[in-house]
Amino acid sequence: MLKRQVIVGIDEVGKGSLFGPVFAGAVILGINAEAELTNEGLKDSKLLTAKRRARLVPLIQEKAQDWALGQASSREIDSMGIRKATELAMLRALQRIENPIDTVLVDGILPIRLWKGKQKTLVHGESKSIAIAAASVLAKETRDALIKRLSNDYPEYGLKTNVGYGTKLHREVLLDLGPTPLHRQSFLTKIFS
Repeated sequence: MLKRQVIVGIDEVGKGSLFGPVFAGAVILGINAEAELTNEGLKDSKLLTAKRRARLVPLIQEKAQDWALGQASSREIDSMGIRKATELAMLRALQRIENPIDTVLVDGILPIRLWKGKQKTLVHGESKSIAIAAASVLAKETRDALIKRLSNDYPEYGLKTNVGYGTKLHREVLLDLGPTPLHRQSFLTKIFS
């Protein structure tokens, strides 16, 4: 009997945020899990409500053959740039996967330059691969929860609702109070120019 290829779906969240880390999720799903999660409404995380995503997280974790998360800090983003930091977050997630990986399906057009194994990029990967969609949901929910916890330390920036993205309120408070140690300094030059 032929061994089924171990395919990992991977996606990042928080790449365009002004605050906090970039996260990556990596997920391996079997055929049955793919069908079950599709029936439960798993799709592109941008098309799901926060409530639906939160409900899907324990299901994904339970049904996945393996899953992992990785992140790169705002300091790493500032020192190496967002692309390298995103790849580092993805590599960290992949290194936590215990199964031997045959192929990585990467959402988007940019391959993970740090990954030496086989990979395939998929434009709109979240709508083409249920494993990528699952990886995105796990990463998004985990990152959002972290930013909301951190918002207790920095309540003025509206992080509870903007989860670090550059909303009007967030930009105004940055101009008024300046950045926190967790803001991505390299992302703020336009705001302060």
